[in-house]
This record gives sequence, C-alpha cells and structure tokens, in this order.
Amino acid sequence: MTITSSPAWGALSAYCRSFAPTHLRELFAGDAQRAQSLSLSFDDIHYDYSKQRLTADTLDLLVALAREARLSESIERMFTGERINVSEGRSVLHVALRRFDGPFPRSDFDVMPEVLETRRRMAEFAERLRSGACLGYTGLPIRDVVNIGIGGSDLGPKMMCSALRAISHPTLAIHFVSNLDAAQLAPLLQTLDPRTTLFVVVSKTLSTQETAVNAKTARDWLLANLRDEAAIASHFVAVSANVERAALFGIAADAVFPIWDWVGGRYSLWSAVGLSLMIAIGPQAFDEMLRGAERMDEHFQSAPFERNLPVIMALIGIWNTNFLGATTNAVLPYNESLKYLPSYLQQLEMESNGKSVNMRGEAMDCATCPIVWGELGNNGQHAFFQLLHQGGRLVPCDFLAAVRSDYPLPEHQEALLSNCFAQSAALAFGRTASEVRASLEKAPASAQEQAELAAIVPQRVFAGNQPSSTLLLARLDPATLGSLIALYEHKVFVQGAIWGINSFDQWGVELGKAVAQRILPAFKDSQVDKSLDVSTQALLAFCRRHL
Repeated sequence: MTITSSPAWGALSAYCRSFAPTHLRELFAGDAQRAQSLSLSFDDIHYDYSKQRLTADTLDLLVALAREARLSESIERMFTGERINVSEGRSVLHVALRRFDGPFPRSDFDVMPEVLETRRRMAEFAERLRSGACLGYTGLPIRDVVNIGIGGSDLGPKMMCSALRAISHPTLAIHFVSNLDAAQLAPLLQTLDPRTTLFVVVSKTLSTQETAVNAKTARDWLLANLRDEAAIASHFVAVSANVERAALFGIAADAVFPIWDWVGGRYSLWSAVGLSLMIAIGPQAFDEMLRGAERMDEHFQSAPFERNLPVIMALIGIWNTNFLGATTNAVLPYNESLKYLPSYLQQLEMESNGKSVNMRGEAMDCATCPIVWGELGNNGQHAFFQLLHQGGRLVPCDFLAAVRSDYPLPEHQEALLSNCFAQSAALAFGRTASEVRASLEKAPASAQEQAELAAIVPQRVFAGNQPSSTLLLARLDPATLGSLIALYEHKVFVQGAIWGINSFDQWGVELGKAVAQRILPAFKDSQVDKSLDVSTQALLAFCRRHL
C-alpha cells in the first residue's frame, strides 16, 4: 500500500478541501495565541511557523500521517545502521560523523574508531597549517588553500566557510573550485603563489570529471612553476576512498583522508570532506559544529513528533506540496554570510528527494520534492519578491536570520531584521482594496485626482495568504549552524520516509555524465557524431567551427 492510499492521507485530502480557502488573516484573527502555539525552539534556534496555512488540527492530521508511514521505524533503522539505501545496498550513517564516542551504530558494526581517528588526523593537519608549521616544497608556510571538488565535496564546506567567515583564520585564505569552466580556476591561479598554495582534492573515487580536470590543471600549474615532481607531495592532499589513484597523482597515502561508502556526498560536510572548513575555523570550532549537529540528532531521535523540529518542518513541506499544491519552496536568508545556503539546500533536498519512483521501483502517485530556490532576502526584495507578492503563484518561503550580526555596524542589524519580518508579514496578510482606498483617501485630492487614484487601486492590492516559516538563530556560531544543517538533513529524511522513496541515491545524476563521456570525443573526431542525435550533432558542428 502506498501512503496516498492510507486513511491518514484520505483524511488530510478531505480536510484540505474545506480548509484551503481559509486566509491567514482569518487564522490570526481567530487565535490570539497562534504565534506561541505554532512555534518551536531548540537551543539557539527559534522556528515560527504560525504564518503557514495550517492549524493545530492540520498538524494532528499530519502527525497521524507520519505514524501511519511508520516514521519511528524508519528513524530507528537509520540510526541502527540498517542498509536503508536499498538501491546501493548501503547503510546511511552521516550521523556517526558528529558523534564523539561509540560504539555506533552498534557493537558488531562500529564505525567510530575510524571516524575518530580520521578526525584526529584532520585536526593535527589543520593545526599545523594554521600555526604556519606546514611548509611548501621551498620551505615557505602555506598561505592559500584551494578546495577542488563538486557537489557535496564543494557546496557544504563552501557554504559553512562563508557562514563562519567571521571566525576564520586571519591570514589563511580558503578558496573553492568546482566548475569545469576555466573562468573559475584560471583567474584564481593568477593570484596565487605556487610556493605557498595547498590543494585539497575532494572526490570519493578521484574520477569525477570536473574534479579530475581541475586537479590536473592545478598539478600542471604547480609543476610549471616549481619544476619538480617531488613538489606535488608538499602541495596536494586528497579526501578520497581511492588511495591507489591518489598515489598515481603523486599524493602519498598518509596525505589521503578517507571517506566511506556509508556517507553520501551531500551529507559529508561533517567528514574529512570538511577539511578545508576545519583549516579555516580550527578544530575546536569544527567540534562545536559537530556537537550542535549531534544535539539535533538526539532531539530528532527522542522528541515526540508534535514537538520534533525536523518532523514538523518536514510535515509542513508535505502539506504545502501534496495538499495545497505548491511546486516550489523559496529559501531566503537575511545574512550575507548565509549566501550559499540556498545552493546547498538545493542539492540536499532535490538530489535526495527529486524522485518519481518509490523504493519498490513503482511510479509515484503524488508529487515529491518541490523545486528549491532562493537568494539573499534583502537582494530578493528588489528582484523576485514582486512575483511573490502579486504574481498569483503559491510559493512557500523559509525566512532565515541571525539576531546578532557577525559583523556589527550601527543601525544595520535592526534595519535588516525589520525587512525580514516585514516581508513575511506582508506575504501573509497582504493588503485589501479597502485598505488601499483608505490610505489613498487620507490625502486631499480633486475629483479628477480621486478618479485617477481609484483606477490604480487594483495595482496596489496584495492578496497575501502566502505561507512562510521564519527560522531565527541567536547568532551565526558553529554549534547553531551545525544544528541548523542537521535539522534540514533530517527534514529531508522524514519526507523521503513518508513518501516511500530512497533519499540517499542519485541515479538521476549519472545519465548526463555518461552521455557527456560519449560526446567528448566528438569535439576532435566528427565520425563520433553519427551515434548522436541530430540536435547534438548540429551543436558540435558549430563548436568545431569556432573552437
């Protein structure tokens, strides 16, 4: 039986038919305690979902859906190390990466010794770099670290490095390269000194095309400047499961930090994939981030669904997507340091739950992951917020803001937060035609002017009733951010468990890679064209004329 044929799903569908027309203005007018009853706090995170189009009754029905989907059993299976990634036959144990003791997940399958040993090696290496004791081939200390990876090997560390830049090492610069377009790597290399640059190559197999090409270019650049193969060992380390390929590249085995098959790329921030982040913020702050995530893990495992932050967030997403009919979800951080969070969550959510078949290989009979998108909130106000307010589309929003600025300047933070709160309120409550008329009639005007003003009333009406949640963080510190990212990870897991899909594979990524490998030789050999579709053949012909 699929979840859509369950009694709980049927009850939600029937309820939605009568509830959907209800406006947020009515919900707030009828419940003076709404903001208090529809919010949750965890450590230094406050989650206000009172502006979502739901009530306590809605949540009761959604919790019943979670129970009918046997969510508790799914959570238990993940935390005990069962192979819940069924299409790849793997356990899903990224939660082990933020633990500090063992055995875990159980005594006969304990991954903690290798996790803790790798973390110790990372900390030792990071401290040497941060202290200036890690020297390049010519004896100069390392001053620039370049992380070469893509997807989870880039987005997580880059996002968190930006979020915690206020506490980063004052003289070590951390850079991130992911794009095959030389416009990213080439200008960066022009600013670097090969004698003081370290490259961290992050790839489970070391065969990912983007990472392999960028790493080779970096290697060639280094050798062109230092003119000795022996220099590679002083300027490259790897995060990989492929020690043999690293050795062929010139990276010694003791400079390879492991990554395991029970860690998916988009869940790997907490592992050696986060080495560049640890170098930036230091091992102690990295541990604080892990502890924040670990506390969220404990909350997720133990809190009743009604007060469980990841569960409530996930259920609200299901309500918006499957019952109210939303197809997108906007992520709107109001902190410059969180500028990469929307990109990070795009991979986390859409690569995990962008699936059209369930774990049994059957076609889904309901929508799964919405399209996740977003931008810094203040910038978005002067760009796409016009559509959110008056475009007529249902677009649920996540507003995020830190109460304390990581770069305090007089008057900035209050103005920033005022904008964040104002936008969520305006989206929820809108402005009626009578309210517009009342504001226009305050100023004296002639009869002709009054007629002109009346004609523009429709342009100034805001329908409102756009659902949103606000996540307030006390500050952007490692522990709070660790909790926040773990919160989103568990939200994704809960939704996948309820929909009945595998949130931990990504076969949709593979097809494009395979086709690209077929196309690549055609740039030099036109005979390859014959096996390709006519559109691709025409595109290649144009390229060959202009390359």
